Amino acid sequence: MRFATRLLPGTLIARYQRFFADVRLDSGETVTAHCPNTGSMLGCQTPGLRVWLSRADNPARRLAYTLELVEAAPGVLVGVHTGRSNRLVEEAIRAGCPAGLAGYTQFRREVRCQGSRIDLLLSGPGLPDCYVEVKNVTAKRGAGVALFPDAVTRRGEKHLRDLARLVALGNRGVIFFCVQRADVQEVRPADDIDPAYGRALREVLAAGVEAFACRAQVSTEGIVLTTPVPVRCP
Repeated sequence: MRFATRLLPGTLIARYQRFFADVRLDSGETVTAHCPNTGSMLGCQTPGLRVWLSRADNPARRLAYTLELVEAAPGVLVGVHTGRSNRLVEEAIRAGCPAGLAGYTQFRREVRCQGSRIDLLLSGPGLPDCYVEVKNVTAKRGAGVALFPDAVTRRGEKHLRDLARLVALGNRGVIFFCVQRADVQEVRPADDIDPAYGRALREVLAAGVEAFACRAQVSTEGIVLTTPVPVRCP
């Protein structure tokens, strides 16, 4: 995925009320940007961090700017726009990453099923339908461990249960962690942040739900998921 327009660099002043971020652009102008991330943005919301914004041409938008990237550590860019995750995952699967989801030729987005909305439905000749729920991952702790979630998520727990019900009906159910940073080697549930989610993840994996994760190469030109990483539940 390439950004449609050149991103504007700046410095984060503050992120507040979840959906707003004040940024001092390198041009000297201070703007308020939309923050498209409902999590805590653990490690990515410290004032003073370098950030990059996209600018919309739509004059009807309340906020013209959108927070896209944060430099969480020197040289480490993190994509914080959760709305881009589904597209990144679809592009990766179409490109054959990860290998465990190869062979699917048809993709449907935002599919209603069992009273819920699943991010992707994959189908292909001779293959069981595969329901994929995408989760964006930005938090990192320690030496290369990516964490999800970074805030309590009852909605995320419900998604896991939905996948388990679909598996019980003979489908494939996949939780796909879209890691929008390159400096991690594995994904783990953040048990100290949301122990209920960690328990639910372990339960549905034991019931046949599959977990995949891919980390991304992130630049100011674009983002692409390139490398599968394991999901570990110690």
